Amino acid sequence: MAISFTVNGEDRQVDVDPDTPLLWVLRDELRLTGTKFGCGIAQCGACTVHMNGMTLRSCVTPVSSVDGSEVTTIEGLDSPAAKAVQDAWVGIDVPQCGYCQSGQVMSATALLEENPAPTDEEIDEAMAGNICRCATYVRIRQAIHDAAKTLEG
Repeated sequence: MAISFTVNGEDRQVDVDPDTPLLWVLRDELRLTGTKFGCGIAQCGACTVHMNGMTLRSCVTPVSSVDGSEVTTIEGLDSPAAKAVQDAWVGIDVPQCGYCQSGQVMSATALLEENPAPTDEEIDEAMAGNICRCATYVRIRQAIHDAAKTLEG
């Protein structure tokens, strides 16, 4: 079954089983490997992408559900909020191992696009579905605040 959707601004069509998780279509069929497999049950956030501007766990999302949608992966993230987040991440050396970071950046960008001046509580709520085994949560929160200040100024 052919499924058509836009990925990072490019119209794509894949002929796969409609129940195939979007994550594996992105990684195996489209060779976009920035989105990571972590847990396979939508609990860790490593597989986070945006669908029509909203965060989505691609490991449990059947590709058939994105037919006709706009999907953005870490490779296609391109907005003022995304740039501010990425610069803040680098500015305070957020990552340690880095494995979870694409999902963290995707969630942080979605948060700032919706709420450009989040409180600590709002950051914690928005980022709660993203696990960092290195426990860089304090730096992640600080980077989000730094990115918000960049967007403000």
